[in-house]
Amino acid sequence: MPTDRLREELVTLLPRLRRFARALARNPQDADDLVQTAVERALLHAGQLREAAPLAAWLYGILRNAWIDEQRARARRGRLFAAVDSGEQVADATHAAPADSLAVQDALGRLPDEQRLAVALVLIEGLSYKEAAHLMEVPIGTLTSRLARARETLQAILGDTGIAQR
Repeated sequence: MPTDRLREELVTLLPRLRRFARALARNPQDADDLVQTAVERALLHAGQLREAAPLAAWLYGILRNAWIDEQRARARRGRLFAAVDSGEQVADATHAAPADSLAVQDALGRLPDEQRLAVALVLIEGLSYKEAAHLMEVPIGTLTSRLARARETLQAILGDTGIAQR
Protein backbone atom coordinates (compact mmCIF):
# COMPACT_ATOMS: atom_id res chain seq x y z
CA MET A 1 0.00 0.00 0.00
CA PRO A 2 1.43 3.42 -0.91
CA THR A 3 2.50 5.49 2.08
CA ASP A 4 0.17 8.41 1.25
CA ARG A 5 -2.84 6.12 1.04
CA LEU A 6 -1.81 4.38 4.27
CA ARG A 7 -1.61 7.71 6.07
CA GLU A 8 -5.02 8.78 4.78
CA GLU A 9 -6.61 5.54 5.93
CA LEU A 10 -4.83 5.79 9.30
CA VAL A 11 -6.35 9.22 9.86
CA THR A 12 -9.79 7.84 8.99
CA LEU A 13 -9.37 5.00 11.50
CA LEU A 14 -8.10 7.18 14.37
CA PRO A 15 -11.50 7.60 16.10
CA ARG A 16 -12.06 3.84 16.10
CA LEU A 17 -8.52 3.20 17.35
CA ARG A 18 -8.98 5.74 20.15
CA ARG A 19 -12.28 4.16 21.19
CA PHE A 20 -10.70 0.71 21.22
CA ALA A 21 -7.67 1.97 23.15
CA ARG A 22 -9.91 3.61 25.75
CA ALA A 23 -11.77 0.36 26.25
CA LEU A 24 -8.46 -1.40 26.84
CA ALA A 25 -6.58 1.18 28.87
CA ARG A 26 -9.50 2.67 30.82
CA ASN A 27 -7.65 5.98 30.93
CA PRO A 28 -7.78 8.64 28.20
CA GLN A 29 -4.12 9.61 28.47
CA ASP A 30 -2.96 5.99 28.36
CA ALA A 31 -5.31 5.36 25.44
CA ASP A 32 -3.89 8.29 23.49
CA ASP A 33 -0.37 7.00 24.17
CA LEU A 34 -1.40 3.55 22.93
CA VAL A 35 -2.83 4.99 19.71
CA GLN A 36 0.31 7.01 19.13
CA THR A 37 2.48 3.93 19.68
CA ALA A 38 0.31 1.85 17.35
CA VAL A 39 0.40 4.46 14.58
CA GLU A 40 4.17 4.83 14.92
CA ARG A 41 4.60 1.06 14.70
CA ALA A 42 2.23 0.85 11.73
CA LEU A 43 4.15 3.52 9.81
CA LEU A 44 7.48 1.96 10.73
CA HIS A 45 6.38 -1.51 9.60
CA ALA A 46 4.11 -0.50 6.70
CA GLY A 47 6.01 -2.83 4.42
CA GLN A 48 4.70 -5.83 6.39
CA LEU A 49 1.07 -5.05 5.56
CA ARG A 50 -0.17 -7.41 2.89
CA GLU A 51 -2.13 -5.73 0.10
CA ALA A 52 -5.23 -7.89 0.63
CA ALA A 53 -5.17 -7.59 4.44
CA PRO A 54 -7.73 -5.28 6.06
CA LEU A 55 -5.93 -2.26 7.48
CA ALA A 56 -8.27 -1.93 10.49
CA ALA A 57 -7.64 -5.48 11.65
CA TRP A 58 -3.90 -5.01 11.25
CA LEU A 59 -4.01 -1.81 13.30
CA TYR A 60 -6.19 -3.37 16.01
CA GLY A 61 -3.59 -6.11 16.31
CA ILE A 62 -0.76 -3.60 16.59
CA LEU A 63 -2.69 -1.62 19.20
CA ARG A 64 -3.52 -4.76 21.17
CA ASN A 65 0.13 -5.81 21.15
CA ALA A 66 1.20 -2.33 22.25
CA TRP A 67 -1.28 -2.56 25.12
CA ILE A 68 0.11 -5.95 26.16
CA ASP A 69 3.66 -4.59 25.96
CA GLU A 70 2.68 -1.62 28.12
CA GLN A 71 0.98 -3.85 30.70
CA ARG A 72 4.08 -5.99 30.97
CA ALA A 73 6.33 -2.95 31.28
CA ARG A 74 4.13 -1.46 34.00
CA ALA A 75 4.07 -4.74 35.88
CA ARG A 76 7.86 -4.79 35.80
CA ARG A 77 7.95 -1.25 37.11
CA GLY A 78 5.34 -2.06 39.74
CA ARG A 79 2.88 0.52 38.43
CA LEU A 80 -0.85 0.05 37.90
CA PHE A 81 -3.29 1.50 35.42
CA ALA A 82 -5.06 4.61 36.67
CA ALA A 83 -8.45 4.13 38.30
CA VAL A 84 -11.58 4.55 36.23
CA ASP A 85 -12.87 7.77 37.71
CA SER A 86 -11.86 10.37 35.17
CA GLY A 87 -15.35 10.80 33.71
CA GLU A 88 -14.26 10.19 30.12
CA GLN A 89 -16.65 8.25 27.93
CA VAL A 90 -15.77 4.87 26.45
CA ALA A 91 -18.16 5.19 23.53
CA ASP A 92 -20.50 7.75 22.07
CA ALA A 93 -22.93 8.68 24.84
CA THR A 94 -25.25 10.94 22.89
CA HIS A 95 -28.25 8.72 23.65
CA ALA A 96 -27.44 7.92 27.26
CA ALA A 97 -27.35 10.04 30.36
CA PRO A 98 -23.82 10.83 31.55
CA ALA A 99 -24.34 8.82 34.74
CA ASP A 100 -25.35 5.77 32.68
CA SER A 101 -22.26 6.11 30.52
CA LEU A 102 -20.05 6.34 33.59
CA ALA A 103 -21.73 3.26 35.04
CA VAL A 104 -21.09 1.32 31.83
CA GLN A 105 -17.49 2.52 31.73
CA ASP A 106 -17.03 1.46 35.35
CA ALA A 107 -18.61 -1.94 34.63
CA LEU A 108 -16.27 -2.46 31.66
CA GLY A 109 -13.35 -1.55 33.88
CA ARG A 110 -14.28 -4.32 36.30
CA LEU A 111 -14.06 -7.01 33.65
CA PRO A 112 -10.92 -9.14 33.43
CA ASP A 113 -8.61 -7.99 30.64
CA GLU A 114 -9.40 -10.85 28.26
CA GLN A 115 -13.16 -10.27 28.61
CA ARG A 116 -12.82 -6.49 28.23
CA LEU A 117 -10.74 -7.03 25.08
CA ALA A 118 -13.41 -9.34 23.63
CA VAL A 119 -16.17 -6.82 24.43
CA ALA A 120 -14.13 -3.98 22.93
CA LEU A 121 -13.49 -5.82 19.68
CA VAL A 122 -16.90 -7.41 19.12
CA LEU A 123 -19.47 -5.25 20.89
CA ILE A 124 -17.84 -1.83 20.68
CA GLU A 125 -15.83 -2.05 17.45
CA GLY A 126 -18.19 -4.42 15.65
CA LEU A 127 -15.62 -6.96 14.50
CA SER A 128 -16.87 -10.42 13.62
CA TYR A 129 -16.20 -13.26 16.03
CA LYS A 130 -13.73 -14.69 13.52
CA GLU A 131 -11.81 -11.41 13.22
CA ALA A 132 -11.75 -10.83 16.98
CA ALA A 133 -10.66 -14.40 17.71
CA HIS A 134 -7.86 -14.04 15.16
CA LEU A 135 -6.67 -10.77 16.72
CA MET A 136 -6.81 -12.23 20.22
CA GLU A 137 -5.06 -15.39 18.98
CA VAL A 138 -7.71 -17.67 20.51
CA PRO A 139 -10.23 -20.13 19.06
CA ILE A 140 -13.71 -18.76 18.30
CA GLY A 141 -15.14 -20.92 21.11
CA THR A 142 -12.85 -19.23 23.62
CA LEU A 143 -13.90 -15.82 22.36
CA THR A 144 -17.57 -16.83 22.61
CA SER A 145 -17.07 -18.01 26.19
CA ARG A 146 -15.31 -14.79 27.16
CA LEU A 147 -18.12 -12.73 25.64
CA ALA A 148 -20.76 -14.79 27.44
CA ARG A 149 -19.00 -14.38 30.79
CA ALA A 150 -18.50 -10.67 30.12
CA ARG A 151 -22.18 -10.20 29.29
CA GLU A 152 -23.21 -12.03 32.47
CA THR A 153 -20.85 -9.92 34.57
CA LEU A 154 -21.98 -6.68 32.92
CA GLN A 155 -25.63 -7.68 33.40
CA ALA A 156 -25.00 -8.34 37.10
CA ILE A 157 -23.11 -5.08 37.63
CA LEU A 158 -25.46 -2.92 35.57
CA GLY A 159 -28.52 -4.70 36.95
CA ASP A 160 -27.67 -3.20 40.35
CA THR A 161 -27.77 0.29 38.80
CA GLY A 162 -30.98 -0.28 36.85
CA ILE A 163 -29.33 0.35 33.47
CA ALA A 164 -29.60 -3.28 32.35
CA GLN A 165 -33.39 -3.24 32.68
CA ARG A 166 -33.86 -0.44 30.16
